[in-house]
Amino acid sequence: MAIENPSRQEIGEILKKAKRIAVVGISDNPERTSYTVSEAMQKAGYEIIPVNPLIDEVLGSKAVASLKDIEGHVDIVNIFRRPEFLPDIAKEFTEMDADVFWAQLGIENEEAYQYLKEKGYTVIMDRCIKVEHAMTK
Repeated sequence: MAIENPSRQEIGEILKKAKRIAVVGISDNPERTSYTVSEAMQKAGYEIIPVNPLIDEVLGSKAVASLKDIEGHVDIVNIFRRPEFLPDIAKEFTEMDADVFWAQLGIENEEAYQYLKEKGYTVIMDRCIKVEHAMTK
């Protein structure tokens, strides 16, 4: 089965409803895409939760080492990691309180997609959250 994303309209609804975005693989380097995309989403009013065991903080928020370290509900888990890491991230995702698994532009993994869809989660892959936000405002 191929990866099938929600419609643009559905993605727009997800983004309108969302408040908290956990960003897996965010960098504290302002020249990295994960930083600039997360900064744009933060400026658009979203709370950004950095998830990276190698950094202390980014964009004024303390980083956590893994998704398991996040307290409270997360609307979107936005992933900036290579495709081969998605199955493990998907398993960790199912152990937390989150709604949407979102792999950034150029990132997709069918194993992770199937695993999450079978559990009833909303999954978006190979889409840039910043671009989708701009297109669905």
